[in-house]
Amino acid sequence: MQINISENQKEIKAHGNYEFPVGINVEKIEAYERGAFLWHWHPEIELTWVMSGQMEYHVNNEKYILKEGDGMFGNSNTLHAGYQKDREACTYLSVTFHPRFLYGYENSVLQTKYVDFVTSNDAWSSLKLEKKTVWHQEIIQMLRNIYEMSQNPPADYELGVHMTLLQIWRKFFQYFNTLPEKEQKPQRYLERLRDIISFVQEHCSQDITLDDVAGHVNICKSECCRFFKKHMGMTLFEYIMFLRIQKSLPLLREGESVTKAAGMAGFSSPAYYGQIFKRYMKCTPREYRAGDGVK
Repeated sequence: MQINISENQKEIKAHGNYEFPVGINVEKIEAYERGAFLWHWHPEIELTWVMSGQMEYHVNNEKYILKEGDGMFGNSNTLHAGYQKDREACTYLSVTFHPRFLYGYENSVLQTKYVDFVTSNDAWSSLKLEKKTVWHQEIIQMLRNIYEMSQNPPADYELGVHMTLLQIWRKFFQYFNTLPEKEQKPQRYLERLRDIISFVQEHCSQDITLDDVAGHVNICKSECCRFFKKHMGMTLFEYIMFLRIQKSLPLLREGESVTKAAGMAGFSSPAYYGQIFKRYMKCTPREYRAGDGVK
């Protein structure tokens, strides 16, 4: 299993439906290929509650370790990814909803004063909800309530979820409204990162070079390497290798030969492919194809 994304890294998934646009899902990080969901973004706000285990969670250039009982606020349009921590299983609740669900009418005071104030500030991309902070725990308890409602929906289920999300948002607004005004990071920061990720995602199976990536975003090679490493926590080369391995997995599951899977994923040598594959997947391509590998 893996996140389904478009060429510009936007997640292709309906969060809820037209009648009730809220996604309430219990996820397991170990269910994703290699215990990680890939970098992606969506216009919806995402709230996470770790029900058991722990995971490593990245939002833009921030890295968090979320343990059982912790939570996370992920703002609208942020790039984020999650990874298994120390090969430990992790079950978490994900609640996603479009900002519009909070305010209803476009340009209403609810939107301009209370929602856009938070969602338009790139400096407030995320917030870890911790056990030691009282108001954080109040939000986590409300997420628990949403989970319980989703398991045994009462007659006023949708109304209850809506009211609970409004209560949660009120706490976020009160918190962000007390912070000193921060200088917003220029939108170009996120646009450049998305451009690089999208370009690499689209061309990683080809003979892509650092010159190609740097030229695509009009910066020098050294700045491209520094920028990517700073915001992604890995080198550009490591990310390309990771994507190539990910692209080869469905080919192996469909029964393609190791040689063909290596070539189609962008590796010139099956031997080198096998070496990189084992580094990432902890098993050989043949073991994975046979269903005996560690996923």
